[in-house]
Amino acid sequence: MKFGVVIFPGSNCDEDIIYVLEKVMGQQVVRLWHKDHDLQGVDFVVLPGGFSFGDYLRSGAISRFSPIMQEVIQFAAKGGYVMGICNGFQILAEAGLLPGALLHNTNRKFICRNIYLKPQTSQSLLTAQLDPQQALRIPIAHGEGNYFADADVIKALNDNDQVMFRYCDEAGNITADSNPNGSLENIAGVTNLTRNVFGLMPHPERAADGLLANEDGLAIFESILSIVRA
Repeated sequence: MKFGVVIFPGSNCDEDIIYVLEKVMGQQVVRLWHKDHDLQGVDFVVLPGGFSFGDYLRSGAISRFSPIMQEVIQFAAKGGYVMGICNGFQILAEAGLLPGALLHNTNRKFICRNIYLKPQTSQSLLTAQLDPQQALRIPIAHGEGNYFADADVIKALNDNDQVMFRYCDEAGNITADSNPNGSLENIAGVTNLTRNVFGLMPHPERAADGLLANEDGLAIFESILSIVRA
């Protein structure tokens, strides 16, 4: 597959995801600058984590208006695959490509630590090949990861099986204590209704190399590739 990684001013996880896709997964990767107007024929667009434009306003609110986002929006509208991780998730929400919004963590602090995720659906590229009973240990690093949507949107997400991940404890129990940021219903990642746009706050690319003593995130990338290749 040919992946395109969009780089905004302030992106700081772009090289992490490029390394995993290119060196670990053996995929072709191109770097897409935020002022570009050409996606260079990629099959899959990734919006990485970081602090785009410093995130001095709402996270992702400025990046949403970068020139390349018009191309990403059109690409998604045609069924192209788009994934946003952390700040990338925030950008997708601001652009209206995913439902809901990411608010300040309830403790009003930046949180950087390992948490646990539990897959909630088999109906997405990221989760189709995951064990639904296995909790994945994945790092988070955000100040605005508190997923929020109104009651109707939350109902629709549940009814349509669009919730990809929920925060859980090490044993896979979805509890209030395992929720690091106050997200409604422990939601950590969602997909759109047509299941070609994906957003998650945790960083699987930071848990995809043996040198990091954690490879739980690899399963997510392997799931993507196994389905698309098929």
